[in-house]
Amino acid sequence: MTVSADPYTDAARAKQKFGKANPLPRGILPVEVFLRNETSSPIHIDLDTIQLDIHHSGGQLEGVDSLTAQDVAKTIAHPNGPPAPTARRFPIGVSTGADSKTQKMLDILQPLALDADIVPPMGMIHGFLFFNVDGDFSLTAKSSLYVPDVTIVPSKKPLIFFEVPLGEH
Repeated sequence: MTVSADPYTDAARAKQKFGKANPLPRGILPVEVFLRNETSSPIHIDLDTIQLDIHHSGGQLEGVDSLTAQDVAKTIAHPNGPPAPTARRFPIGVSTGADSKTQKMLDILQPLALDADIVPPMGMIHGFLFFNVDGDFSLTAKSSLYVPDVTIVPSKKPLIFFEVPLGEH
């Protein structure tokens, strides 16, 4: 299996790709990930365990979990947190909890996000993972994408972990 990653740290490039749903101004690093299966068996990737590993000076390692497209959409739509609920004098109906601003951002982000966890035999999947780096995109140069839980389907035989440098260490 081959894993490659392309971090989007350039504001113009990210704006072109994400439009109004650009996560960079909110301090979120989008990383386009490509997973290629070069075997004759399907491969399962546990997307929940993929991290951005930041290699700090002095040998310290910080693991940053990826955010869901929903979390990124909420952050973009409501950078200062969710709006305060409005008081109503009379019950108007049951609220669905729908947030049109967040939904608009999610409609842009969801098709771009990496959400498939099975790489077909001799096939490839790709999409974006998102990491909150609090706007310090210089960390990308000393970071790597860590993909720890990869197994062959259906035997569940584990493969070695994958670590892809995003810059110079």
